[in-house]
Amino acid sequence: MKTQRREEKRSSIQTKLKLYIWICVAPFVLLAGLSVFSMYQYYQDYDSLIRNIASANTYNISFKDDMDEMMYKIIIGSANWTDAEEKLEGEDPKGMIRDAKAYFNALKGQTEGQDVQADLDALIRLLDILYDRVDDILDNVEEGGHYDENVEMLDMNIRTLTTLVQEDIQKYIYDEAVNIEKLRQQVSGSLIRLICSLLAILLLLIVFSVFVSERLADRVTKPITDLCGMAEKFSKGDFTVSYHTETNDEMETLAENFNNMVNEIRMLVNNIHKEQENAKNMELRLLQEQINPHFLYNTLDTITWLTESGDKKQAVRMIQELSSFFRTTLSRGREQITVREEQEHIHSYLEIQHFRYQDIMDYDIRFSEEILDCGIRKLTLQPIIENALYHGIKNKRGKGSIIVTGELKGGDLVFTIRDDGIGMTTEELEHLRGLIDGRIEKRTKGGFGMANVQKRIVMQYGRSYGISVESVHGKGTRVTVKIPREPGTDSRHPFEAESPTVIVEKRGR
Repeated sequence: MKTQRREEKRSSIQTKLKLYIWICVAPFVLLAGLSVFSMYQYYQDYDSLIRNIASANTYNISFKDDMDEMMYKIIIGSANWTDAEEKLEGEDPKGMIRDAKAYFNALKGQTEGQDVQADLDALIRLLDILYDRVDDILDNVEEGGHYDENVEMLDMNIRTLTTLVQEDIQKYIYDEAVNIEKLRQQVSGSLIRLICSLLAILLLLIVFSVFVSERLADRVTKPITDLCGMAEKFSKGDFTVSYHTETNDEMETLAENFNNMVNEIRMLVNNIHKEQENAKNMELRLLQEQINPHFLYNTLDTITWLTESGDKKQAVRMIQELSSFFRTTLSRGREQITVREEQEHIHSYLEIQHFRYQDIMDYDIRFSEEILDCGIRKLTLQPIIENALYHGIKNKRGKGSIIVTGELKGGDLVFTIRDDGIGMTTEELEHLRGLIDGRIEKRTKGGFGMANVQKRIVMQYGRSYGISVESVHGKGTRVTVKIPREPGTDSRHPFEAESPTVIVEKRGR
């Protein structure tokens, strides 16, 4: 029952607004329809007159000259009229007259003015007379002889009649031009009346709109304005707002929904800080999952073996590197560290791995000195280096190397991790790129860490930054990491010229 009542309320404002719109629009639609119909009628009349004049003008230009020339050629024998096989196409004066007569008869059926009808009647009569005179000459030509008589008939009859035909055509064109001017005046008068009607209706609609708007304002716009004011307060953080109305229409439903929304958001805001904290903890756990537990177990086994074998100096060094590695990994809960700390972290990681894989792996770290005090999120480079070792170097026959560089380019920090390991096939490379940019959800071995690094960079800096991968099977892989330069303890201007590269650490080769 309540739902049905709300449906009835919901239709009240809608019906009134539709009725108001139709009242305003209907006169314009009706007037526009009548105007278009009237203009179309004028257009048809105008188009018919123009086409008639254009086609009649063709006869005005060529009919007399063509007829006179054709008859002269027939009389002197240049056009062979008597021999049907040798008669040239188009040399038929009688056919030419019949065509002209048929055309002007058709024009007579399309015109209504008495003056034009009289012009066409006179023109058709002249064509009948011309037809008879031409027929007389053609009979003489078929009999043979009669040359002087034919020439005299050409001068006295044919040329005189064609001149009269041309004059009647010109008179017809003139009368049709007069009709065009009359039509133009009618169109001009109709247009002026249309404009006056539109202005009058527009004035009435303006007065009517002002009257109706005053009544609609209190019923529609004022409650909406009040609700907008409440929403503005709510947007500024006032979660105590509440809106009520007694309009018994859609605004009542809108007010109820608004109040419910405020209450729900108030509850969500109370929990948002907990959710943010949980998100940070979840991200930290995801980062920590990137540390392969086997790396820790193998390192501890190596330290145990060194201790048992009496190589305490090397064991102490391994413990120091492992301590440095985890010190940066934990970094007292900080998400942002310096490039110097990240460099120490990957150096500790590679040094530990070099002790285990010194027969198959060398490494080289080259960071520009000017970037060492810039900011970087921890564990940005280590997962990529781990991927280069386990999926590049270890799968290669023979010894390989990992080269890590960092420099400043155009105000951004650019890190490159290159290995000369086994590399990837085209399919493997496209799959890894799909994992990194999120097009592929299935996380395979070797892709989770790099995909996580890419996601963190994009979330923090946007899609203009992140990871790009290039690889050639059998030759190696290059991974480029681009992030913006963020202020750290480095006091240099962000776009200061680059200083010479400093080699931080190098092992092997």
